Amino acid sequence: MSSSGSAISPYTSLAISHPAESITHVELNRPEKRNAMNRAFWSEMVDCFNEIAADPDCRVVIISGAGKLFTAGIDLMDMAGDILQPEGDDGARISWNIRKTIVKYQETFSVIEKCPKPVVVAVHGACVGGGVDLITACDIRLCTQDAWFQIKEVDIGLAADVGTLQRLPKVIGSRSLVNELALTARKMFADEAKSSGLVSRVFADKEAMIAGALEMAGEIAGRSPVAVQGTKINLIYSRDHSVAEGLDYMANWNMSMLQTQDVMKSAQASMEKKSPKTIAFSKL
Repeated sequence: MSSSGSAISPYTSLAISHPAESITHVELNRPEKRNAMNRAFWSEMVDCFNEIAADPDCRVVIISGAGKLFTAGIDLMDMAGDILQPEGDDGARISWNIRKTIVKYQETFSVIEKCPKPVVVAVHGACVGGGVDLITACDIRLCTQDAWFQIKEVDIGLAADVGTLQRLPKVIGSRSLVNELALTARKMFADEAKSSGLVSRVFADKEAMIAGALEMAGEIAGRSPVAVQGTKINLIYSRDHSVAEGLDYMANWNMSMLQTQDVMKSAQASMEKKSPKTIAFSKL
């Protein structure tokens, strides 16, 4: 997709492009290293999504991986110092510094969830370890027929600590399946990912998937940004709260957000049997 928009990026691990109006494409861009997540990646994702969140020209984001696969997960060679050699003079100080490091890495994917712009992730080939943490923080997940997913952490002697164990149970309806995947580190292939609800659509190949992701992003970008961003924020809030709390939050949200011209514009287009994409919505 990056070929259809200028891929100009200040980052070393990501390529950023704008393949269509109001759409930002974030590509994991270390294909020679199987898009393994190195030290730079963990900070660059935070900077990137903080910038996207504040960008009024962006209404939807697509994430994909360059090269032959989505990501092989954490770059152990590059990250070994942070993980295996924490600083500190005693157990308390070592633990304190380890915790700071973990919280920092958690923000790398939490920033995707906090971003008010919907995020569509397109997975091809392998999605291992940290890749699962990443995609479960996204709003819509697509994959190719050759995609596979693996919660790899138990194989390297640790419990996944940057989002998978917290978000995957919210994504997949079967707690037993989540436990099996996390405890055995077995691979889940595309058909099972679709049937379990991890992904919503499976495509024949990467080219078809990227085209599908771009079409979907275009549909989202064509709607009112007030409506779209409010929908994402309230969906996430309701996931983590009771129905009553979610309804109360929604009432408080829309008591101001309903005062937008977008409602009248959208209603007028509907009465005239026009697509919302024909409306010139103001930036948000």
